[in-house]
Amino acid sequence: MGKFSTLLRATGLAVTVAMPAMPALAQDAKTVMATVNGTDITLGHMIALQERLPEQYKQLEDAVLFEGILDQLIQQTALSQEMEKDLSGAIELSKENEIRAFLAGELLAKIGTADLDESAIQDAYKARYAEGEPETEFSASHILVETEEEAKELVTLLEGDVDFAELAKEKSTGPSGPSGGSLGWFGKGAMVPEFEQAVVALEDGAVSEPVQTQFGWHVIKRNESRIKEAPALDDVRDEIERELRAKAIDDEINRLTDAADVTRVEVAVDPTAIRNVGLLSK
Repeated sequence: MGKFSTLLRATGLAVTVAMPAMPALAQDAKTVMATVNGTDITLGHMIALQERLPEQYKQLEDAVLFEGILDQLIQQTALSQEMEKDLSGAIELSKENEIRAFLAGELLAKIGTADLDESAIQDAYKARYAEGEPETEFSASHILVETEEEAKELVTLLEGDVDFAELAKEKSTGPSGPSGGSLGWFGKGAMVPEFEQAVVALEDGAVSEPVQTQFGWHVIKRNESRIKEAPALDDVRDEIERELRAKAIDDEINRLTDAADVTRVEVAVDPTAIRNVGLLSK
């Protein structure tokens, strides 16, 4: 069991449990695999634990994995039984929170992995791409300098028919300088707001006045613009499915919370009490 170390094995301890003989091909989840102080550990318990293991453990040989999981459950049972003998108030409350969080998480996982209706996917795609407002893309270049004065000088030079790309290669301090200041094609949201606003306001082929951003001062040329083509459904299917699943989860959270009979007790409590761990021992 070297590959499947547990807390007890790491500390050199061991648990010995007498195990009854079992059928060689037990397939029933209710089949008892071990009993620890009267508490049964079944094949179902083992399978459920296996499902939640990190992937590296799932790659172990079946026999190694089987014995490791059984050892783990035996050890956990023995430890939990000992702790149950003297549970503090803090642990009782944490236990309730863990159970609540676990069950809520299981429900959300169930909702989030449920099959999606293909028509819902198609409708979401149409709403975003086929029926939504067309998105414009821009091709722009810029020259980045440190001061407004430098930027104004660049504008003056460009008004005198100096080639923008050559001037960018010579003057720009930005990483796009060596390529003539070209930033390629980009859509809204790809650039910092001040830069984007300047590009949107320009006509194709026009050059801006100096524009300041967090990076310095820019002189921007909007080379071209175009309407972005809608991607194929298969190219964005995963993204749409993620969004639909996230919405389904949010909708169910809101539905169940709104439908619940919730009463917030009107009692005066100092908000600083939330950090008073000492209250748990009273």
